[in-house]
Amino acid sequence: MFQVARMKKAEKKLFYKIGEVCKICRLEPHVLRYWETEFPALKPAKNRSGQRIYRKKDIEVVETIKHLVYERGYTIAGANQRLMEKGDGEPQEMSLFRDTMKAGQRRALGEIKKDVGEILQILES
Repeated sequence: MFQVARMKKAEKKLFYKIGEVCKICRLEPHVLRYWETEFPALKPAKNRSGQRIYRKKDIEVVETIKHLVYERGYTIAGANQRLMEKGDGEPQEMSLFRDTMKAGQRRALGEIKKDVGEILQILES
């Protein structure tokens, strides 16, 4: 979901300009501006001169939208609905995190859960 490798350098900043976000997320500025009109979850603040200023949280939303639209094949409306969902009583962030995990990661996590369950059974007996 979130491009950690590209963000490591920039993590010290509190705010990012649209050009910086485009570089981090590998998107064109017109795509970000369009997404701002379609996704209520993506509303970067503007500074005194009217430039958009994105926070780390905004960049995470952009990466999530990008993943849903480009990798998972969601329509804009579907991705917007997915962002709005809470899903199964879990916090939205966890729901989105779970959805963006790669299949291998989900399998590994499932195996770890199974192993922990087996360990608990051994300890209880």
